[in-house]
Amino acid sequence: MTSFGSGLEEELIEEHSVSLIILFILCAFVGIFVGFFASWFNIIYIWLHKVDTDSDHHGGEIVAEVLKAHGVKYIFTLVGGHISPILVGAEKLGIRIVDTRHEASAVFAADAVARLSQTVGVVAVTAGPGLTNTVTAIKNAQLAESPVLLLGGASAGLLKGRGALQDIDQMSLFTPLCKFCAAVSAVRDIAPTLRQALKEAQSGTPGPVFVELPVDVLYPYKLVKKEVASGTKPGNILAKAINWYLNNYLDNIFAGAWEPREVTPLKLNIPLPQDSEIQKAVELLSCSRKPLLVLGSQVTLPPVSAESVRKAVERLGVPCFLGGMARGLLGKESPLQLRHNRSGALRRADLILLVGTVCDFRLKYGRALPRTAKIIAVNRSREQLYKNSDLFWKPTLAVCGDAGTFLTELSLVIGGFKCDPEWQETLKEEDRLKEISNTKMAEEHTGEYVNPLKVLKEVENILPENSILVVDGGDFVGSAAYILRPRGPLCWLDPGAFGTLGVGGGFALGAKLAKPDAQVWLIYGDGSCGYSIAEIDTMVRHKLPVVALVGNDAGWTQIAREQVPLFGSNVACKLVHTNYEVVAEGYGGKGILISSSSDDLISSLKKAVDLHSKDHTVLINVLIGNTKFREGSISV
Repeated sequence: MTSFGSGLEEELIEEHSVSLIILFILCAFVGIFVGFFASWFNIIYIWLHKVDTDSDHHGGEIVAEVLKAHGVKYIFTLVGGHISPILVGAEKLGIRIVDTRHEASAVFAADAVARLSQTVGVVAVTAGPGLTNTVTAIKNAQLAESPVLLLGGASAGLLKGRGALQDIDQMSLFTPLCKFCAAVSAVRDIAPTLRQALKEAQSGTPGPVFVELPVDVLYPYKLVKKEVASGTKPGNILAKAINWYLNNYLDNIFAGAWEPREVTPLKLNIPLPQDSEIQKAVELLSCSRKPLLVLGSQVTLPPVSAESVRKAVERLGVPCFLGGMARGLLGKESPLQLRHNRSGALRRADLILLVGTVCDFRLKYGRALPRTAKIIAVNRSREQLYKNSDLFWKPTLAVCGDAGTFLTELSLVIGGFKCDPEWQETLKEEDRLKEISNTKMAEEHTGEYVNPLKVLKEVENILPENSILVVDGGDFVGSAAYILRPRGPLCWLDPGAFGTLGVGGGFALGAKLAKPDAQVWLIYGDGSCGYSIAEIDTMVRHKLPVVALVGNDAGWTQIAREQVPLFGSNVACKLVHTNYEVVAEGYGGKGILISSSSDDLISSLKKAVDLHSKDHTVLINVLIGNTKFREGSISV
């Protein structure tokens, strides 16, 4: 168990050092006088609220009660002594604990649950390295606008800065990454702090929040008393002063700890579009002949359901491109959805609706938008709404509000708007010709190894309607984005704006838990596979079967495509044809190798699906060749 620092008071007394004298002065004078005036309400609170010294309750139970009241079904974790009470308390209330092989995967799994369940994903990790291991994943959630609650263990408040195990300044790490950060210092503050954190995670522009829970707030009174505030030598005045200080500190932690407290959700603050903004959008759309919708992940956020947003887009009848979590919003086939040549379509549009879409690198910082077009921008975040508008573009109408609500209200108010059929048909014909070109390229011979486009085309042919696609990689996944078609809303998971490699294992775990009846396909590049292949062990242990497909070209091809022509070197871009299927079997899964273009690709894919139907996690390792499909793509 995590040490609270046994014998702290004996060490202080025996040393009789200058530090002890300073501590005594602080306790006797600053603690009494300055502390009285600065924290008089705590002293009064302790006096009014008796500490139950016989209780076996612990702070982890309160954490669990709040999470349960908010509908949390899963906590993802990598266990540590600092957070054991949270996990035990949650398990007793029926919250499922899923322990991963890396803390980053725990955050990615929580992120996936948040996106697919449209709620808050919860992850609990231990102090110090447990928390530092989550930093990249939390940043990914921040840029993807995913509501994730990170619960972090910490050393006892009394021992902070004294060299306790895994004690670091955690708040400074997460303040730049999270919408809300708080350190709990008393058991009575657990519930209100968590309620506020869960509200902040979902309000406004969603994002991650962090709550630090020290061990002396989580563990039972008697254990904390034994470890922190006992054993002083009787008859020693200095010892009595220290003992008084420690007991007062302890009483403050547990005063009013087990009194009834509200644990239900607080009301969320979600910005909504104004009626005048909807009317202005109606006027702009009514005058347009060549409108274009570009939808981003925000259109899938509550309070409007993804299904309602889909109906709204269909009522509008405007050709659209889908990005991020919006992929699949219109199903596998839709006369409105465009998949190719977005840059060309944007250049010719006379009205562009950027709904939940940001003018960052994905739209060339706004340079992809023609100056001749009118632009309606909708985003919950004012910062994202005007991103780069001081340089390359200007919104005709900027709406700081919920994207789903905007689309729904616009589609209901505008009534009988009809898009120019010639404009729509031109765009669809260009899309159709590109699909034909892709199909031809998939049939090209790529030497000894399998054509990657052919692999993806065959996967597309066997994907069921209940499939969820998780993508984690560079070049192979870049191709998959053009070939694979999500079957419906909330059926596609990619990292988001941060472009993080390593999301795959965690995302797949979260997806399978959020949608247990779905067939989850994890599309890996061979480079990214190395980050999270260990989570196959988690999938097997927790009986969460997934199909993983590795496009194995023995290299970091996304980087090599640019680096080699520019600099004439592929340094650090080489890998080898690792036997990932053998690694998967070592973790308890099933492995299938497709090593050459002469292998029966279709039979191997069907075998994988059959094994999955028998509750096995399967990894298909396909050795792939090179095509010219993504020539010219850049990695920055």
